[in-house]
Amino acid sequence: MVSDSGHGAKYRQYLPDLNIPRFTTMQKQDAHEYAKEFLKGGNPPWLHGLYLHWRKLFQDPFKGITNDGTVRPNLFTLQDEGMPIDSIVSATTNLLSLLSPQQRSAVTYHIDSPEWRTWSNPEFLLSNKGIRLDEVPSATRDAVLAVLQSTLSPEGYAKALGAMRINGFLGDLVQAPRVCNEFSYNFVLFQTASGPSTSQPWGFSFYGHHLCLNVFLYKTQVVISPWFTGAEPNLIDAGPYKGTRILQEEEKLGLQLMQSLSAEQQRQAQVYKLLRDPAMPKGRWNHDDQRHLCGAYRDNRVVPYEGVSVAGFTEEQKRLVEQILEQYLLYLPAQAREIRLGQIREWFDKETYFCWIGEFGNDDAFYYRIQSPVVIAEFDHHSGVFLTNKEPAKFHIHTLLRTPNAGDYGMALRGLLEGEKQEYVWEG
Repeated sequence: MVSDSGHGAKYRQYLPDLNIPRFTTMQKQDAHEYAKEFLKGGNPPWLHGLYLHWRKLFQDPFKGITNDGTVRPNLFTLQDEGMPIDSIVSATTNLLSLLSPQQRSAVTYHIDSPEWRTWSNPEFLLSNKGIRLDEVPSATRDAVLAVLQSTLSPEGYAKALGAMRINGFLGDLVQAPRVCNEFSYNFVLFQTASGPSTSQPWGFSFYGHHLCLNVFLYKTQVVISPWFTGAEPNLIDAGPYKGTRILQEEEKLGLQLMQSLSAEQQRQAQVYKLLRDPAMPKGRWNHDDQRHLCGAYRDNRVVPYEGVSVAGFTEEQKRLVEQILEQYLLYLPAQAREIRLGQIREWFDKETYFCWIGEFGNDDAFYYRIQSPVVIAEFDHHSGVFLTNKEPAKFHIHTLLRTPNAGDYGMALRGLLEGEKQEYVWEG
């Protein structure tokens, strides 16, 4: 994703002091040393506490995100979505041919392994599964990227590369490229005994700092959910990838939608006026997730509807909702994206909600969420993690997508396969 540099250099006034212990220590460590020190007790303590909470959440069997605690049945169907499954299987088989027996063993898990749920988006390598792209030969790394490229849309693949390159840029800014770099991402396969297959369900996870993609494939159908995409800063303003920028469309369209609403609709949509509002109940904000609710390890969270019903929007406003969701479905190839968007659109006049936290002037940072029985899309401006801005700023963005009611990881679709003759038993 490329744009002009525009206002992007604003983040430079918040560059950290690289002489403080956090960075002088980080600069001497590789990803494994960095994670080992963190897991001993961790700095910062709040993030270690969050990690312990995540591991506790992981002990609960998968249920799926819901709005009221009850998973709704019959929301998803098996269908032809035009995925180029032959090409995807071929690319994955080629990757496997390049791996040593030890690497093949490390990279493959059973499709029902709960380890699929242990992705995370901080720079800490909290769950070291599969192969890590910055630790393998370039041919192997290129083969992993070929799997991504064969699966994602061209524009979705460009977005993923943008997130990776921005992560590398951040590593250069803080002089810790062994922890944060363009290839500091793990790749893991989840499959049956058949391996990557044109006829059996399988999938993969690709995860690291600010980019986590979970992909389930069955014949010509795909689920890319949950995914997380973020950036700090969200624009590269120097170096070979100068001009790379991501997440600006999601930001622009969300603000445009909020500003287009009537005063009464804005009042309904704005559930909190402040980004860290005293009116928020305990747990509504935390250091890592800040305002978003459906991030790593939140597979079973109950997220009640908030805000204003999309049913009362004008056709122009509904089109803005569609345009936002098109950005959130960008990783899907065109045919699968249009099918998924059509499924989501069916709920606009029945059960779709838009909510907002913060103000909505042109320069304000904000959070928004679009939620229905078949999708949750979240957008959140964050305060600094590597940068020093104490208040949320437009150059640090987190976005994520979930498929509620057991849609994540293709679980609902796997449930539909229970009665068929398969080489696996769904333990969801």
